[in-house]
Order: sequence, then C-alpha cells, then structure tokens
Amino acid sequence: MNTKPKTILSIFGTRPEAIKMAPLVKALEAEPDVRSIVCVTGQHRSMLQQVLDLFDITPHHDLAIMSENQSLNGLASRIIASVDDVITAEQPDRVLVHGDTTTATAAALAAFHRQVPVAHVEAGLRTGDMSKPWPEEMNRRVVDVVSDLMFAPTPRSHANLAVETLQGRAFITGNTVIDALQSVTKRIDANDALRRTLDARFPFLDHSKHLVLVTGHRRESFGRGLRDICAALARLARRTDVQIVYPVHLNPNVRATVISALGGAQNVFLIEPQDYLGFVRLLQRATVVLTDSGGVQEEAPALGKPVLVMRDVTERPEAIDAGTAVLVGTDSEAIAASVHLLLDDANARAAFSRRVNPYGDGRASARIVAALAGRPFEEFRPVVARGTKDVVGVMREAFA
Repeated sequence: MNTKPKTILSIFGTRPEAIKMAPLVKALEAEPDVRSIVCVTGQHRSMLQQVLDLFDITPHHDLAIMSENQSLNGLASRIIASVDDVITAEQPDRVLVHGDTTTATAAALAAFHRQVPVAHVEAGLRTGDMSKPWPEEMNRRVVDVVSDLMFAPTPRSHANLAVETLQGRAFITGNTVIDALQSVTKRIDANDALRRTLDARFPFLDHSKHLVLVTGHRRESFGRGLRDICAALARLARRTDVQIVYPVHLNPNVRATVISALGGAQNVFLIEPQDYLGFVRLLQRATVVLTDSGGVQEEAPALGKPVLVMRDVTERPEAIDAGTAVLVGTDSEAIAASVHLLLDDANARAAFSRRVNPYGDGRASARIVAALAGRPFEEFRPVVARGTKDVVGVMREAFA
C-alpha cells in the first residue's frame, strides 16, 4: 500500500542557520518517504546565499524580507505573515526550524497558529539570563514551548528541557554543525587546488607567525564590551610573532567600533565576512580562536583549536566543562593575558586539543531524520573527561 510522503517544511534565514540546517536538508532530500520543502526568509542575504551555493540547496520559497535598518518587531511581523502564506500553499505535515533567531521564532509561531507541528533543531540551550544573549535566550525558549519535537544537541541541553517540563518529546542528537564542518573539512583536505585557492585569499598571512582568529558581534557587547575587546587585540598586536585576523560583521554597530579602534593597527587584518569554506580554512590555520559566536564554540574544538569565549555567560557550557573552551568575558586584560598564555605555552594549547568535543560526531542529521520518520536510533552520548588538573583549569581559576 502506497502512503503519501510527509511534507516537511524547513525554514531558516541566517547564515549560521543555513550552515547547521544544510546537512539536515540534504538528508531529508534523500529520504524516500519525505517531501522536503525549503523556505528561506532572507534575514541574512548575501551571507545566506553563499551557504546555499556551497551545499547546492535551491529554496522552494525565498521570502526576501530583509530591509535596511529593520527593527526586530518589523522583521518578526513580516516573517509571520510571509510564512503563513507558505504554510497555506504547501500544507506541510511539520515545520522544522533551527536555533534562536528571529526567523526561527516567528516561523514557529506562524506554524503553531496554524496548528502545524513544529520540530526544533538545537533545542534546550540556556544561559538562564534573558539579557545574555539578547534576544536569543527568549527566542529559543519560545520555540521550545511551541515544539512537539525537540532535538537537543547534548545531554545537558536535554536536561534543561526536562527541567522545564515542556510538552514535546526531546531527543539527544548532537549538533548538525559538526556534520557540516566534517563535510567541508573533508572537501578542503582532499583537494589541493581548493586549498591553494582558499589560501590565496589571505596572501598577507605569514606561516611563521601565530594566527589569532577573532569573531565578535554580539549585541550585548555593543559599546564598551566591543571597545574593550578591540583594546585587547591592539595590545596583542604588539607581538611580532602574531597576526590577528578579524572578519568584521556587517552590522554597522560592530563595523564602526572595530574599524575605528583597529583600522590602522599593525599585525591586525580586518577582512570582510568569509563564506563558510574560507572561514573553515582560517579555523584550520588558527593557533587560537577568540569568539563570542555560539557556532564557533562548537566548531573550533572539533578541529582541536583552543577557544576563548568573550562573553560573561554561554548557552554552551559543555565546552567549558569539557575543557575545550574558557570563558574570558570582555575584559581587555583577561583576554590579552589568556591569549599570551596560550601563545607562549605549547602545552597549554595541547591541553585543549586533547579533549573530546562534546557537541557531536557527524551523525546528528541522520538521528534527526530517524526521529522524524519514527525510526529507532541510538542517541548521542559524548564521553567527557572531568576533574583533570591541567593548564585549562589553571586558566579558569586565573580569569574567573
């Protein structure tokens, strides 16, 4: 007896969402009992298209809701109205959203209002502070509330969902970003010509020097926090054995501060945001990674790179527990001292690379597809070493 394939509508709008949803979309395309429909909102525009091209994804619906200087309320209202039209046209059996963006929240609400079941990829992340990160902490909570399936990347995020006694079913799957990262690193490692092409983008890099890769763009750091980060980078740039590469986010609040503070600094290279291939190549070449990005906290440890998180709290505490990352906040002295320690001590850097990345094993998409299809699967259970006294622990104590 033939059964009608289930229609699953995947909705995303930003570059990070696209990276993390891409391997799942490809897995759904290969599922015979699924009619996979992709809708992008265009919350990010050119940065989103780069990822779609990389993973060969052609959206069925492109809402193109991006407007200059848009407010979050204006953005959310346009997404809800536009997604409502897509739901009416496609009549999906389920809507799939990712993470903590305005796109994810508005799309989940639009589906909920239409009584279409919602599945949340990367569910259960929490800081416990609605202002950090803002508005992401609220967004992810709202999506979890309206979801009937929640795909938690780690046991800890799964435990967060259990404490909140939400009505949906939760599964531990690992994070799909590790699926995406493994796919791209295999592509780079297997292709000499591609590596040369990517490296040619950065002719200023000196292989004899340490590369400090920086990403910093969180809203809660706007103003003093970002200025303090730049002050730390200016101090680090005085070293003759270091090069700092900072792909500067397109947000004008970020660009104005960073360019003003570091525009003429020696050993600091302010570059445009990179496509995913280019950014992964920079990660591969980095000695130390400084970031306030959620995704980078997951990706860099998978490549054995020390990660210093320039935030006061993180919704990804697993990396802190596992010793693959250290919270240093936005204090310029703490940032500079932490990087100096890592650059000067190879054993300190090695302490990070020896740890097991707690965020995934490259099979998250397969687990999610199995859960959507109602098939049994073995949940992700990372083995995390605890209680080892090493330089990572010393750093935590020194910069707590």
